[in-house]
Amino acid sequence: MTDKTLAGKTILMSGGSRGIGLVIALRAARDGANVALLAKTGTPHPKLEGTVHSAAEQIQDAGGRALPIVGDVRNDDDITEAVLKTQGEFGGIDIVVNNASVIDLSRSLDLPAKKYDLMQDVNVRGTFMLSRAAAPILKDAPNPHILSLSPPLNLDPKWLGAHTGYTLAKYGMTMATLGMAAEFAKLGIAANTLWPQTTIATAAVRFALGGDAMMRVSRTPEIYADAAYHVLLEPSREYTGQTLIVEDVLRDAGITDLSGYAAVPGTPDDELFPDIFLG
Repeated sequence: MTDKTLAGKTILMSGGSRGIGLVIALRAARDGANVALLAKTGTPHPKLEGTVHSAAEQIQDAGGRALPIVGDVRNDDDITEAVLKTQGEFGGIDIVVNNASVIDLSRSLDLPAKKYDLMQDVNVRGTFMLSRAAAPILKDAPNPHILSLSPPLNLDPKWLGAHTGYTLAKYGMTMATLGMAAEFAKLGIAANTLWPQTTIATAAVRFALGGDAMMRVSRTPEIYADAAYHVLLEPSREYTGQTLIVEDVLRDAGITDLSGYAAVPGTPDDELFPDIFLG
């Protein structure tokens, strides 16, 4: 590994006011990283806990420096402002994490056009535009990374046809990231995707996939955060263009016992959801 720690590194993340993104930010903050969050939730959501400001407080309490930026990854001006504010506050950008994502598992005949457009705008366009906007600054970092939270490309009808609109949006994130891996290789910028084998116990999963019962076959967000941490320590010029799996990353890092990541403590690995597309 090039880096042994994320101390002093600057992360620009889309979303992150709650859920997986926030846990990734907190893991980096424990090293003393700087984290800028571009998120829409400036005021409390009626159903979901957390705002970009409360997330920033947690990051600071964990030992990092935080920059909360209220904005929308669909808005080009907001993206430009986020990049410039992050550079101005911390002196550069080392890492971009494309975390912001919209989920709707409706079948094609039931998916509203506006929701299809929203998933494309946030998941695909947001990933492309934020990564592109940060690249001129990223290239000057000693070990620059782009990490997108999206799955490997799998054309098995089981996944491709399960929820076509959502699948297209998540695969679009992956294709944008892999394309940038090839395009930005000469700049030394790594671009990878990261995805779990099981569902992750978040509020989004609870609401979208069946309530508390789904929690019993899920892993905690910390497993995602720990895997992301190891990816971001890798040498960017060598470790790029990959669609990485959370559990494989941890095993490669020598963490073979994953039982502690069960959302319901004591759940054996073989009772967790296998080969799940969703995160």
